[in-house]
Amino acid sequence: MAGGGEAEEETRVGDLPGACLADVIALTSPRDACRLAAVSPLFRAAAESDAVWDRFLPADVNRAILPGLAPAPAPTGQKKKVVYLGLCDKPVPVDDGSMMVWLEKESGAKCFALPARKLSLPWEDGEFSWRWTPDHPLSRFAEVAQLVDCTCLDIYGRVPAAALTPATGYAAYLVYGAAAEGHRGLSFPDQETTVAVGGRVVARHAVCLRPDDAEARKFRGVGLGAAPRQPARRDDGWWEMEIGRVAAGEAALAAAAGEDVVASFEVLGWYPKRGLVVECMEFRPV
Repeated sequence: MAGGGEAEEETRVGDLPGACLADVIALTSPRDACRLAAVSPLFRAAAESDAVWDRFLPADVNRAILPGLAPAPAPTGQKKKVVYLGLCDKPVPVDDGSMMVWLEKESGAKCFALPARKLSLPWEDGEFSWRWTPDHPLSRFAEVAQLVDCTCLDIYGRVPAAALTPATGYAAYLVYGAAAEGHRGLSFPDQETTVAVGGRVVARHAVCLRPDDAEARKFRGVGLGAAPRQPARRDDGWWEMEIGRVAAGEAALAAAAGEDVVASFEVLGWYPKRGLVVECMEFRPV
């Protein structure tokens, strides 16, 4: 040091107390914490501590879910990480089983699944429009809804914007299948999805749940407009159709106003439809 003074000792990150290091890591993300655990034994101890992973667990998840969970084996001081990973791997029922919640592993953002019973389904013919099927082999819920017969088909699901993880964009998905005995009226290109926030439509798309070129050619409007969105096959055996997305900023404004995010699927034409099996509607971070 100039002037003959003694050189000051530099404080390195590795010299910080473990609790201080944990506070710093807790300001990152679950993905970053796992990466930092590989730096050194000191970093590993801090990155895997309850002080860090408690911050990654959403506060409402801590209050609503953790008290009812069976304790999982975990090293001393690392229980919250085990709980976090468990919530990523397996959805947990909340609200008396009327909804399932889990966490997106890399970010810790909440995901939601609303079963068919929580959705708004058309009942133009009373109880004969839909048949409730219990114990479906692919379903996470107690029952699914099978469309028996209807001419007007529209399905709505909603979640409070305040329940979504802050500063996070979301996409809504319809999770569905087809009845073993077949389907009708689900292959025409006159299907539409929307996402609305507080009554304001923020996304609208043309879709087709069961694409079939031969069926589509029978539809008089075929060839008009953009090609409809196609569904994706899931690893669990269901199909899913992305309904649309809501941006983080739009969700934040809706949360502050106490508004809901509403996702919907509708077939615009009035003709016979049957064979759709609805498991749920999901809201997942993007």
